[in-house]
Amino acid sequence: MAWFAATDSEVARWVLQRGVAALFFVAFLSSLNQFPALVGERGLLPVPQYLAGFHRLRRPSLFRYRYSDRLFRWAAAVGLVVSALLVLGVPQAGPWWVPLAAFLVLWGLYMSIVNVGQTFYGFGWEMLLLEAGFTVAFLGSDQVPPPRPILILVVWLVFRLEFGAGMIKIRGGAEWRDLTALYYHHETQPMPGPLSRQFHLLPKWMHRSEVVGNHFAQLVVPFFLFFPPVGTVAAAVVVVTQLWLVLSGNFAWLNWSAIVLAFAAVGDAAVHWLLPSVPERLSSAPWNAGAGGGGGRTTAWPASGDWVAWVWVGVVVAASLLLLVLSWWPAKNLVSSRQLMNAAFNRWQLVNTYGAFGSVTKNRVEIVVEGTLDPVPAEDAEWREYRFRGKPGEPERIPRQWAPYHLRLDWLMWFLPLRTVHEDWFYAFLVKLLAADPATLRLLREDPFHGERPRWVRARSALYEFSTHAEFQQTHQRWVVTPLRVLIRPLTLREGEEAGH
Repeated sequence: MAWFAATDSEVARWVLQRGVAALFFVAFLSSLNQFPALVGERGLLPVPQYLAGFHRLRRPSLFRYRYSDRLFRWAAAVGLVVSALLVLGVPQAGPWWVPLAAFLVLWGLYMSIVNVGQTFYGFGWEMLLLEAGFTVAFLGSDQVPPPRPILILVVWLVFRLEFGAGMIKIRGGAEWRDLTALYYHHETQPMPGPLSRQFHLLPKWMHRSEVVGNHFAQLVVPFFLFFPPVGTVAAAVVVVTQLWLVLSGNFAWLNWSAIVLAFAAVGDAAVHWLLPSVPERLSSAPWNAGAGGGGGRTTAWPASGDWVAWVWVGVVVAASLLLLVLSWWPAKNLVSSRQLMNAAFNRWQLVNTYGAFGSVTKNRVEIVVEGTLDPVPAEDAEWREYRFRGKPGEPERIPRQWAPYHLRLDWLMWFLPLRTVHEDWFYAFLVKLLAADPATLRLLREDPFHGERPRWVRARSALYEFSTHAEFQQTHQRWVVTPLRVLIRPLTLREGEEAGH
């Protein structure tokens, strides 16, 4: 039992529980603001229709048999309240089962949303958050010591996240092997940030160094996370590289998840050495008496008659064994030449496989959505562009920092030119614009018609390239935009036709 109680990991538990809860708060908030317009009762891909078409859907969800926007908002509101309480540490002050129940509530509620969210919730960081929430649920409260098996399983999660991403790159495009990937990535990534152009304009030798550093951080460093005290150094490398990614782009809560989870490998002694204001022992609980302070002996835990503590140990062991058994499939995937990226091996989305950007897009093609009030949609009509919150639009506009907040519509817009614009949800989106649907327009930054219905809408493509320093001095524009072609010819609503009918 001395091994079971990780008394040197109180800071790790503090960061893991509050950090993951904060990410859940962001996830529920972004869902509350976007889910009804995207997949609600009158959304682009309505959940009721989805459930009717997949009546044998086996993925667990509270909405499996009944969905309403009102029920969804109640679920999201409960998620916001519970996650906020966990950030404040309220459940952690009680018995061990209170934070356990709180995190399982977050896991169940958010899984219910993800499993009916369709393409708008098909991102790897959705399942990452679900797995993280389930795992940290078993870290207990301040009344019990941090359980080492769970901390090791969180480290295993970080390993799969980092090493899986590294192997996807090595097995993917040649640009990762010849060290040229970052020649393009900062410019072509899904949602550039305010500093992305500066990163893109760095010398090419620095871009090659970035790739080398990425390979080292993802293919070498993760192995050291399992071995304290060097694990603390490895965690620091993960944190620094993830902060680099935070500065250079917008990847929702992916990078912040890695930063938070990496603390599972950080020991209290290292934190106290770096920040002396943080005490060596955060807890004065009986199980921590004499630990590490003046050479005293750690109080035996749990006591032979403390059946509640022994129940806690049993719960942790059972959860650890479950996650260990489920680890077989992602572990097998890591060494497979046909490695899957961002895949779940069970319907509960536990112990998944991760990875991103196995290949890098070389050119940035944007889908431009326009409308006109003119009765004839000729090329010389007055076409006005709809402006999105995150995706590039005006050439002079500085991209905004949105992460860890997730703009789902903007992300899906990035995928269109890589796949096809002829997606059901995109045509539904165009129809909503023709109807000037208020919920849909709230997803945008600017409606050029200020609530009035356009007569026609269309979609065209354009090449976006970051301007050089010399070009910016001349034009003061951050993007050089080259129109390409019309992809979806002008559409209009028939007389009496309404969006969604």
